[in-house]
Amino acid sequence: MVQPTYAPLNTTVSNLFRLAMLGMALVYLVSCFTPLHIHFDSIRYYNIKDCIEFGCDPNSFAATDYLPYGYTGLLIALSKLGILNAFMITFVNCLYLFAGLYLVYKIFAGQVHPFLFAVLALFNWTVIKFVTHPLSEMQYIFVSSVSLFCFFQFTRKKSWLYLLLAFVFAILTVLTRTIGVALMPALVLGIAYEYRNELKRVVQKHKLMLLVIVVLGIAGAVFSASKLKITDYSGLLKEAFDKGAGHFFAENLSNHFSELTEVFFNMPASKLMGFLPGKLGPALFITLGVALLGWIMYNLFKKNSKIPFYIRMYLLFYSIILLNWPYYDPRFWVPVLPLLVVVVLQTPFNSRSWLKGVSRLYLGVYLALGLFAAAYSLYIGLDKNRFAQKQASGVYRNEYETEFFGKPQNDTATHIDQDVLKILKKYN
Repeated sequence: MVQPTYAPLNTTVSNLFRLAMLGMALVYLVSCFTPLHIHFDSIRYYNIKDCIEFGCDPNSFAATDYLPYGYTGLLIALSKLGILNAFMITFVNCLYLFAGLYLVYKIFAGQVHPFLFAVLALFNWTVIKFVTHPLSEMQYIFVSSVSLFCFFQFTRKKSWLYLLLAFVFAILTVLTRTIGVALMPALVLGIAYEYRNELKRVVQKHKLMLLVIVVLGIAGAVFSASKLKITDYSGLLKEAFDKGAGHFFAENLSNHFSELTEVFFNMPASKLMGFLPGKLGPALFITLGVALLGWIMYNLFKKNSKIPFYIRMYLLFYSIILLNWPYYDPRFWVPVLPLLVVVVLQTPFNSRSWLKGVSRLYLGVYLALGLFAAAYSLYIGLDKNRFAQKQASGVYRNEYETEFFGKPQNDTATHIDQDVLKILKKYN
């Protein structure tokens, strides 16, 4: 049995966290009974699925879409089984999430309190929101967690089967979301770190062979880049760079630092900006995001860090790629949220009285906001009128109301997207 190294919690507090974890897990399962949550990328996934399953014009957007096929594969599998509907989408996402959290915890068993870890992950508004969507975040959490867990088992048992499985699931991670390429070099460096003494001797004796292996590895990466749709994403980066490097980095960094603040402070920026004067809101979110990323990196790379080397490299590569991605969305951080929670919990919050007080205040506010997000999600999701008006900020209101009530309830409605309506009628 692993002996805990985290600060102990008294039985009452531990039981409260257990109750909060189970209660929120129940909320997630109840959300399975809400309607299909359409998102712009969800429409793309469904169109790609139909294109593969039923055929489509080879020049259509669905046929040439650069989204990887990993999540589409799940949709096709559910479709073939005749259970592709709103309930199963959310239910499978819940299974993905719960399993992913369990595997991450097993890697860090004894370093983090199991219920506190689960609560921080489950109470985050981004997870609450996107677990109900036909999107790839929860599948990514699962397959990447399996890969990391298998590699963790490899480091403990030196079993080559676990190493093989780690790379198999790493490939599935890339097929789920292309940013999963961050996992591949992290695992390779993890092997090098694990066998660093042996590697030194090999390098000294077989320099030429090592050079050949490196060249073949680079060639393989280049060859597979198009197959894994990496070149499609690099093309998007090039288009963004055409606006100028200064604009590219200034806008990207501002966006992604703001996203990180939204994730850690457990609320969308849009809910707070109206209460802050002028440009104070954006400046505050950006500044806090810089501090948060610095805090994460400090916990990752401080001398006494307990985070395994391969996970440190993975989070570093993931962050670098994301900071260069020319789009804004807090959900981009969701795939590594469980790991970020672990990294934050490496902070010795009980080391100083003021830090202990601030951390408890933060935890209370964080949980309250998470509870509100969950309650609001169910409040909207279990009422079709409200859901049609609020889901995706009402962008698909006409389509939802047509599906729910036979026609739009808004007298000023002038347009119905037949593609969206078809998806709702077929898969809701």
